Amino acid sequence: MTKSDIAVLPQFFDRYINLAPDIDLIDALQAGASLETLLPLQTLENLGDYRYAPGKWTAKDIVQHLIDTERIMAYRSLRFARNDKTSLPGFEEDNFALHAHASRRNLTDLYDEFTLQRQSTLALFRSFDNEMLQRTGICFNQTISVLSLGFVLVGHPIHHANIVRERYL
Repeated sequence: MTKSDIAVLPQFFDRYINLAPDIDLIDALQAGASLETLLPLQTLENLGDYRYAPGKWTAKDIVQHLIDTERIMAYRSLRFARNDKTSLPGFEEDNFALHAHASRRNLTDLYDEFTLQRQSTLALFRSFDNEMLQRTGICFNQTISVLSLGFVLVGHPIHHANIVRERYL
């Protein structure tokens, strides 16, 4: 299924979905399986611990956020694909960043972890049939389909790569 197959574009999440290409979801997830294509490792290494403003994240914080979000969205997708109608809460991304201690890690390890997590996400989404992809649930007070969550996962790293280019470089 493609982005055009999304029946209702969910508010808030549309900012990420709109950045994704209108191609088959698995192809789109596969195309973004390596952060290197969006954010070259050396570019982020050169940033070090730079923050473009007080309270903003470092490059390591951003990559850790991408990993955490990938896990959370994949979990939500699993719940909704299995027809779980429990409303799921949002998450406090700044709190996650504060307690992840990404500064203690190196970017190569973070990139490797993202790649592994994306491979897990791909395996999960490959297991979904079209009926499962069209199932919906509620998260962050929004009704959203599994297909939409998949395209959130495609667009979310693009969103952050754009921020890095605009505000960090």
